[in-house]
Amino acid sequence: MDNKLLLPIILQLLGVGVVIAEFLLPSGGLLMLTAVGTFGYALYYVSVHISPKIVMYFIAADVILIPLSVVVGIKLISKSGATLRKSLTKESGVTSQDAVQELMTGSAGKALTDLRPAGKALIAGRRVDVVTTGDYIVKGSPISVTGVSGNRIVVRADEEIKSESGRL
Repeated sequence: MDNKLLLPIILQLLGVGVVIAEFLLPSGGLLMLTAVGTFGYALYYVSVHISPKIVMYFIAADVILIPLSVVVGIKLISKSGATLRKSLTKESGVTSQDAVQELMTGSAGKALTDLRPAGKALIAGRRVDVVTTGDYIVKGSPISVTGVSGNRIVVRADEEIKSESGRL
């Protein structure tokens, strides 16, 4: 192999290594600028000291090596400690809502604030944030839970309780 080609080949491989390192080390783009510089200097060196025709081979190699090194960098970062490898599931003990809230559907309670449409309510002895389906409910009105989705508790005015309390 020609000694003149040794430096550009080493610079090309160094550039590939720096592109991969950019994914693993936080540098704010400094490593990428270094990689561009090494690729650029390798092309310059080949065009000036060897032959402009050989530059085309180096450019073809760059077209293949640079995307390949980006893919390798992405694969390496996905296996590094900087990424979350576990999924959060109920089986591993992670819950997104209180277990008591799952059982609230159908429960009755009382509006602690005006619900327009969101506010506070007392349901099953607990003060909770609730929303209505768009209705305005006056403070102190009886309500019932129509659904629970995540931490969102949907309520409606309980007309049966309201009419019974009106008769008393």
